[in-house]
Amino acid sequence: MLHPATPGDVEMIAELRATVLRADLERLGRFDEHRVRQRLRDSFSPQYTSVIVADGAFAGCVTLRPTEDGRRLEHFYLVPGLQGRGLGSAVLRTLLDRADAAGVPVRLNVLQGSAARRLYERHGFTMEAQDPIDVYLVRRPGTVSRR
Repeated sequence: MLHPATPGDVEMIAELRATVLRADLERLGRFDEHRVRQRLRDSFSPQYTSVIVADGAFAGCVTLRPTEDGRRLEHFYLVPGLQGRGLGSAVLRTLLDRADAAGVPVRLNVLQGSAARRLYERHGFTMEAQDPIDVYLVRRPGTVSRR
């Protein structure tokens, strides 16, 4: 299900990011065809990124980057046709189990109004802060998920 990313995966992931974020960014008046892809290219770290494979095909990606005080979950995107089927929850449980084993919190941000926020809250994330564009969430080690 999770395979290490390679530098050659960046364009495939940038395209998926543009597809997945388009509706939320348009709703917020922030969609830019070039910028949405370039931001991924600029922050892409294959050493911390996994490609998600389902039924032998590219299904998405996720980055879990170490920070001074834990981990940062970034670039968690699933192919739209695969969303809502439990794949995201399975991937997230795997990553959170690793963070729990290390005893560290996981932080992330989602766009205001994003449906993804519900997924994270079901898995024990709570709001730490917010601004007009982003909601910043944290999950402490060992937090029980609501399934």
